[in-house]
Amino acid sequence: MTAWLSGTGRRAALHRVSLAIAALLIAGCATSPRAGTGFDAQTEQWRGRLALRVESEPPQSFSAAFALSGNPRAGELTLTSPIGSTLAVMQWQPGEALLRQGEQTRRYDSIDELAQEVTGTPLPVLALFGWLRGEPQSVPGWQSDLSRLPDGRLSARRLMPLPTAELRVVLDR
Repeated sequence: MTAWLSGTGRRAALHRVSLAIAALLIAGCATSPRAGTGFDAQTEQWRGRLALRVESEPPQSFSAAFALSGNPRAGELTLTSPIGSTLAVMQWQPGEALLRQGEQTRRYDSIDELAQEVTGTPLPVLALFGWLRGEPQSVPGWQSDLSRLPDGRLSARRLMPLPTAELRVVLDR
């Protein structure tokens, strides 16, 4: 997972990458596209805030604002800090995926490969966009709770692989 990271900035870089992946995961659990939520049907864009808690040793917690646009084939995920600084940008299209953090850019053959390289496990990108549209998706190892979608809130819990993780999202209204 961290083969491309080195030096004293390793922990900070890991934190930003974890935020990027967390955003991708949790954004997929967000809500159905309807008036008054953080979804723009014309641009296929979702905006909001996310939080991730990973039950590692020691436990880790992250939060960021996010903007996700596109679809499973081509899109962009941008994470920003509470003061508006860009933490990371993930972009993908058929045959290529990019992870940008500051001046550094990493290239991958696909968003699935990027996600697996960064997290060490495959991520359900197709399911994420289904969830965003309010379509229930079965994803091995994940349980999503769509019961608060009318309020623009969603949570999902990864049970496998360990460590477990809890993701929460609140869409902009």
